[in-house]
Amino acid sequence: MNGNQLIGNSESAEGDSTFNAINPGTGDTLEPAFHEATQGEIDKALELAKGAALFLRNTSGSDRKRLLDAIAEEMEADAEAIKDRVGAETGYPQPRLDGEFGRTVMQLRVFGKVAEEGDWVGPRIDTAIPDREPLPKPDLRRMLVPVGPVVIFGASNFPLAISVAGGDPASALAAGCPIVTKGHPSHPGSSELVARAMLRGVEKAGFPEGTFSMLQGATNETGKALVEHPDTRAVAFTGSLRGGRALFDIAAARPNPIPVYAEMGSVNPQFVFPEKLNSDPAQFAESLFGSVTMGNGQFCTCPSLVFVPEGDGLQKMTARYLELVGESSGAALLNSGIASAFSQGIDQWRGIDGVEVLGEGTLEGTAVGAGPVIAKVSLEDFTKDPEPFMDEVFGPSTMFVVCPDTEGFVGACSAFDGQLGSSVHCNDDELISSKDLIGQISEFAGRVCVNSFPTGIEVCDSIHHGGPYPATTDAQHTSIGTAGISRWGRPISYQGTPDALLPDELKNDNPLGMMRLVDGQWTRDPVD
Repeated sequence: MNGNQLIGNSESAEGDSTFNAINPGTGDTLEPAFHEATQGEIDKALELAKGAALFLRNTSGSDRKRLLDAIAEEMEADAEAIKDRVGAETGYPQPRLDGEFGRTVMQLRVFGKVAEEGDWVGPRIDTAIPDREPLPKPDLRRMLVPVGPVVIFGASNFPLAISVAGGDPASALAAGCPIVTKGHPSHPGSSELVARAMLRGVEKAGFPEGTFSMLQGATNETGKALVEHPDTRAVAFTGSLRGGRALFDIAAARPNPIPVYAEMGSVNPQFVFPEKLNSDPAQFAESLFGSVTMGNGQFCTCPSLVFVPEGDGLQKMTARYLELVGESSGAALLNSGIASAFSQGIDQWRGIDGVEVLGEGTLEGTAVGAGPVIAKVSLEDFTKDPEPFMDEVFGPSTMFVVCPDTEGFVGACSAFDGQLGSSVHCNDDELISSKDLIGQISEFAGRVCVNSFPTGIEVCDSIHHGGPYPATTDAQHTSIGTAGISRWGRPISYQGTPDALLPDELKNDNPLGMMRLVDGQWTRDPVD
């Protein structure tokens, strides 16, 4: 590591302004210092990406698989150094480091297979009917093609899996888009180590300079310049509502607006039915506590609001939850800004009419962190003004919304705009009565969970990690899972184009053996 920008095959350190990572466990400043990217460096990175775009567009899915496999191999070669630096910059324990590193490498290989299979382009063919009356029907063929250079912002809470080599870069490369990533300023060293492995993978796979670059920056101006750049064709972001909305507005104000796929967090309401709770209130408390404190609450899917009926089950569950809070010594938060925002969020809770903070964990052994916090409010007070409860308190916090019974669950749903996830917890007998509630949740949530919490996302074909605004800026797409590759394609239709000039995906003999929609029927057969 030397704190330089990694622009194609070159390194650069033009910026006078520098910043350092801070170890949240010890509070120590970590070396080296990292340079803020200049406009000239941003221009160079995107110029190279633009130059590489045609090459990537014309590569086969097998070529892109080779690229992603090579990147995975180079990351594995540097695994210990990468994980050590991530641990120093985040305070994450070793199991979390091992798990996230494994997920990151797995995502690279999964998207390599998606690229090789190629079905993501959605080929559709309507053959010509030249003698149709009153007008002849032309031959039309449609598929997705890469959008071009993509800018990707690394997330604070997933320095590997949603960062420089995470799901967004993996899916963009799989789609055939060159990428310029911006490392998160909380973990610039981790970003640089991963970027160096990626550049070795690019060279090993025989892809051109500009396929990948990585820039560093701690200021809003750097991010703004990346989104405004005329060669940027799309943007991915994971973070706060304020940050994602700012980038979205910048992109919309361009002379040629571009999409910003921003995932911006959520309060993920949970609805707990009485028999489910009464069957084992202590166990439910433990499961809830585990979800709330996963990553010390720094997951966008942590359950922040829990609607629960009053009664003996609630009392027992609360008692056990308070025991767990009391036993906790807290844990590190990713940076001082998150720690400060968490403290301010709890203070705002205290100022809301009817809210009672029931318990707060202590913080021991770490310089920047927080202990878990549990609060409660009645459904009546929640319903009077739900808006203050919609602000995500990012960290190990949750609030019980105490309801007279379950009749208020459906009505409470009207308070929610877009959410990433929401859960219903009920036993078999209560499932029938939860049907209307699940219908209401489906109106605002990107993922509906039954008897499970939204934390712990499975990376697979069927996952949807998104939701209506303000959970994301585009509810049609997911930022996790193989379906995320579609963000980086734009549709193109070929009309009356000779077979020899068509992409392989649309040629008559189907040389790639793909599943295609031909004259309204899904088939792998050649076109007669």
